[in-house]
Amino acid sequence: MRLFKVTHIDFMGKRMMWYSVSGLTLLLGLIGIFFKGMTLGIDFLGGTELLVRFEQPVQINEVRGAMDKIGFPRSEIKTFGNPKDILLRTPEQAQGSVIAERIRSGLSAQFPNNHFSVLKEDKIGPKIGAELRRNAIYAVAATLLIIMIYVGFRFKFIYGVAGVVALFHDVIATLGVVVLFDGLSPYLNLEMSQNLMAAFLTLIGFSINDTVIVFDRVRENIKIHRSESLFTIINKSVNETLSRTVITSGTVILVLIVLIIFGGEVNRGFAFTFLIGTVFGTYSSIYVASAIVLDYTIRRNIKAHQA
Repeated sequence: MRLFKVTHIDFMGKRMMWYSVSGLTLLLGLIGIFFKGMTLGIDFLGGTELLVRFEQPVQINEVRGAMDKIGFPRSEIKTFGNPKDILLRTPEQAQGSVIAERIRSGLSAQFPNNHFSVLKEDKIGPKIGAELRRNAIYAVAATLLIIMIYVGFRFKFIYGVAGVVALFHDVIATLGVVVLFDGLSPYLNLEMSQNLMAAFLTLIGFSINDTVIVFDRVRENIKIHRSESLFTIINKSVNETLSRTVITSGTVILVLIVLIIFGGEVNRGFAFTFLIGTVFGTYSSIYVASAIVLDYTIRRNIKAHQA
């Protein structure tokens, strides 16, 4: 199935402009990461977390007052999807469910006429949190290394390097957007949790798949159109795979939008992160991975002629 007829868009002719766009996007993302910082979930920090649902909407400052009274002044408190759902997180820990019981008792005393139920209760030790943080970094690094080796063997080494550079671009750009959007709305809680880590790992797999499709068509066209330049071949290959790219990424984006709207608070962070990553991944297959292969080949040929 083709969404539209064969196009003749000069993608590679505009690659310098898009290099600048990528650089600006990464710069803004890194500024957000370093100055605002990523909000870590209980999975990576350790502590006690409760998600409670009140019968009537409550004010955050009233909940904070209740937590201060029972001895948890350093607690993180925020709405979670709607004004009735409140997420409570404290670094305090104790044996069993002592902390959770103290929180429940304090809230009951503070809101005697506004009953609540506990939707979720989690407790993670600091040692486990540190281990999860370390394993998350190892998982991303190992994934990128394996992908570079795979793509390098399947095509050429520069293709593997270009693919991994594009993936770094996708991860950093997406992480920057997630950091900047975190907390802007009570309906968008984007703290780093195992759900978000799953979104980033899924993004890496999805993005490299699109890049490999383009690289595969480039390899085929190099064999067929031996007399044409790599510039022309890459442009031709991207145009030939454009319909497939738009259909694949478009259907994924539609599903993710539905998940963001109707999937509930638990799935919203995953869906939003994967949505942003899908956009960057589709873009980087053309203007990062393919462009790097082209520029590397051009410079290598120039050096060969000069020698």
